[in-house]
Amino acid sequence: MLTVISPAKKLDETAVNHPATSLRFPDEVADLVAVARGLSVPDLMKLMSISEGLAVLNHDRFRDWDAAAEKPAVFAFAGDTYIGLDAATLSEDALRQAQASLRILSGLYGLLRPLDALRPYRLEMGSRLATSRGRSLYEFWGDRIARALNEDAAETGATHLLNCASQEYFGAVDRSTLAIPVVTPKFLEDKPGGPKMIGFFAKQARGAMARHVVENRITDPADLRGFTAGGYEYQPAQSTVDSPVFLRPDTARKAA
Repeated sequence: MLTVISPAKKLDETAVNHPATSLRFPDEVADLVAVARGLSVPDLMKLMSISEGLAVLNHDRFRDWDAAAEKPAVFAFAGDTYIGLDAATLSEDALRQAQASLRILSGLYGLLRPLDALRPYRLEMGSRLATSRGRSLYEFWGDRIARALNEDAAETGATHLLNCASQEYFGAVDRSTLAIPVVTPKFLEDKPGGPKMIGFFAKQARGAMARHVVENRITDPADLRGFTAGGYEYQPAQSTVDSPVFLRPDTARKAA
């Protein structure tokens, strides 16, 4: 089973003692960096709806791209999904498994393996960055990401793609090109008004699910039902084959 997750806006730039691997789309990355270098601070503010401070930071990152320090992607991203994944505590065997079967979607890099070399950046997939290939990053990447996933599935023997990414990022995977079925889990919180998806918790659960798949070398979607990290429980009555549902009790209400 292949798994895809989203990147994170928050980065951890401290050095780690782990070698990085080569990128899948180095030419495409170079093309996008060249375009981004031509944007002013106000351009970046408008493109990504970010503050002036963040725009200055990323303007400088693209300007100084060639001199930037690299770090394996899975150790560089530090958002909610990566709290759940907790890559720093994965064994070397689990990291090797992740390198084979876990992929990170990225607006700038397209598709990353966990140990691929990443330089600090911010460029969301939903950005309407005009390039020679179109008016957005979705148009820029086209079917390239889906074709790369097909190649990985053929190489590893994966029969399903586990989608633990956000809608924004999974939208870059051309479903008409993808050759294997997609399984998209839902993570809900048991609230007084009924089950509800809370973004912060769902992101952490997606990372924890990705870890669960890697550590247990899961290949059959049916085996996802055993996921219990964080207190989630599989809900057979609400689930379908391509959309398993996991519910976590409202611990605050339960304690009261």
